[in-house]
Amino acid sequence: MKIFSFEKLKVWQKATELSISIYKSTKVFPSDERFGLISQMRRCSISISSNIAEGTGRHSPKDKARFTEIAYSSALELLNQSIISNDLEFIQKEDYLAIRKQITEITAMLDALYKSQLKK
Repeated sequence: MKIFSFEKLKVWQKATELSISIYKSTKVFPSDERFGLISQMRRCSISISSNIAEGTGRHSPKDKARFTEIAYSSALELLNQSIISNDLEFIQKEDYLAIRKQITEITAMLDALYKSQLKK
């Protein structure tokens, strides 16, 4: 089986782990949030790793950097939704802090990747 370049990226691996965390933590949200925060947070978390993957398929460094930038923005959007979920007490404090830590790590990695892509 072929391994694609994005699968080797630590930031992509961590982003997929974050998606799994989000899916697990949103299982306990109120059912009336199924089409609200649950859907939004899940799609947003998937968007991070998806944009990293899509960016690796681009040929120009500028295009690659643009997809990294979109992934970063999705991470910040997810952080915002996590903060709101925590404030509404939909998410356990420990889960919120763990998600926030994951997002902090991923955004730092995305920032470094973005800068390296622009240097090429």
